[in-house]
Amino acid sequence: MKFNTKTRYGLRAMIEIARETDHNGIYQKEIAERQNLSNKYLDHIIYALKVAGLITNVKGKKSGYILTKPASEITILDINNAFEPGICIIDCLTMTYKCDREASCAAKVFWEGLNDMIVDYLKSKTLQQLLDQQVELEKKEGIEVN
Repeated sequence: MKFNTKTRYGLRAMIEIARETDHNGIYQKEIAERQNLSNKYLDHIIYALKVAGLITNVKGKKSGYILTKPASEITILDINNAFEPGICIIDCLTMTYKCDREASCAAKVFWEGLNDMIVDYLKSKTLQQLLDQQVELEKKEGIEVN
């Protein structure tokens, strides 16, 4: 299983937005610079996060971004779901997949259990926890962030 680039960069962008304490939010350009992402690619990520209801503009189109709720209430699964329709580690776990063996397939039961563990893990981790960890790692490395 591999998470797509938008999900990975979306998580990094959300950490930057969560870190911002200014009531004016953080500008997309700042996120792009801090995370070494192209502004054009970040457009797609920001759009998905806005559609998912995780972030909003402070004062309209040309303003900074803020979270729509506290970072402690946003799970990593919420962020993943902004880019993917859910977690599904193999095709036979999708609702549309039909298999003659599914009622008697021990392998499917195994994959369902693993899939559930991944979903539960992503639900158990919040953006606040990641932000706290990020700040701690930066302190250890002596990195100052504006």
